[in-house]
Amino acid sequence: MTAVRLRTKRIYALPEAEDGLRVLVDRLWPRGLSRLSAHIDLWLRIAAPSPSLRQWFGHDPARWEEFRRRYADELDQRPEVLQSLRELLSTHPVVTLLYAARDEQFNHANALNLYVQTHGSYPH
Repeated sequence: MTAVRLRTKRIYALPEAEDGLRVLVDRLWPRGLSRLSAHIDLWLRIAAPSPSLRQWFGHDPARWEEFRRRYADELDQRPEVLQSLRELLSTHPVVTLLYAARDEQFNHANALNLYVQTHGSYPH
C-alpha cells in the first residue's frame, strides 16, 4: 500500500510532523492567524480558485461537481500550479495543502488534490 503523499488539512488544525511540507493554497491570508502560528513553508496563492468561482461555489455541496469542473478549467489555464506541486512532491515525501474553509470535505484544497492526482502522475 502506497502512503498518501499529497494531503489536505485545515490550517487552523495543529501542525504535525506527518504534515511534511505545509503549503497554503488560499488566495487570502486566513483570518485570526498570525504568520508565526500558521507554520507554513510556502504560500502558493496562484493555486486558489478565482474570487468569482469561490463566491459562486460558496461551499454548497450541491455545486461540488460543477465547482470541481470549473476549477479544473481554471487550473488548466495555469499549468505552473501543477508544475509547482509536481516539483514539491519530487523533493518532499509528503506535501500538505492547507486551507482556511470550515468545510473539510467540500473545499478547493480537496478539489486541487483530486486535480493533481488525475492530471498526470507525480513521483512516488
